[in-house]
Amino acid sequence: MSEELLSRSFTLHSHDFDRAGEISTEIKAMLKELGIDSQVIRRVVVVCFEAEMNVVMYADEGTLTFVLTDEDVGIEIADRGPGIGDLDRALEEGWSTATDEMREMGFGFGMGLPNIRRNSDSFDLRSEVGVGTTVTSRIRLDGLD
Repeated sequence: MSEELLSRSFTLHSHDFDRAGEISTEIKAMLKELGIDSQVIRRVVVVCFEAEMNVVMYADEGTLTFVLTDEDVGIEIADRGPGIGDLDRALEEGWSTATDEMREMGFGFGMGLPNIRRNSDSFDLRSEVGVGTTVTSRIRLDGLD
């Protein structure tokens, strides 16, 4: 059984582009201060940033919960929003439902969920149309599956 070392929850708000990325930056600073391996930090930051952006871009609100244990980093992003109608399609690189406004800001390349999955040792995506989406990611501290 792993030992929990640190746990934090953060609230995310729809279209809060001015603050988007702050949570992943804060988590990066915490992990650096704790001496976590830089490759693990990079993967955690990618997962957190992509998840943050998905909530800001598409959901009404959400929560990012971050748990560091002596074995891994667990990240759960749960949002209340439109949900994802086609999970397989949403996981295809380059597929996006971003608006023109989002694209003009430099977002919406269709890499969010694929990047989260690629940087996770364990990945789970659940969504219900009209209710919301939950993404769960685990990244091992030892780099092994």
